[in-house]
Amino acid sequence: MREVGVYDAKTQLPRLLEEVERGETVTITRHGKPVARLVPIGAPRRTANEAIEALLAFREEHTLDGLSPRELIEEGRRR
Repeated sequence: MREVGVYDAKTQLPRLLEEVERGETVTITRHGKPVARLVPIGAPRRTANEAIEALLAFREEHTLDGLSPRELIEEGRRR
């Protein structure tokens, strides 16, 4: 997967689109942080059931350590 900055993406869009048409994925970054991804239109997508299963698996791996969502929100506000 290739990464390009916003400015380069703007100036090289036709070339990037050609790469995407060939099946490549291009990540566009701003100040080194990913902000967008160009993917082929036929790229496989998750079904709703696959997305739900992935969320449930994520939830099992990442616990709240006994805290409620409200407590986490309040903790975030204190920082």
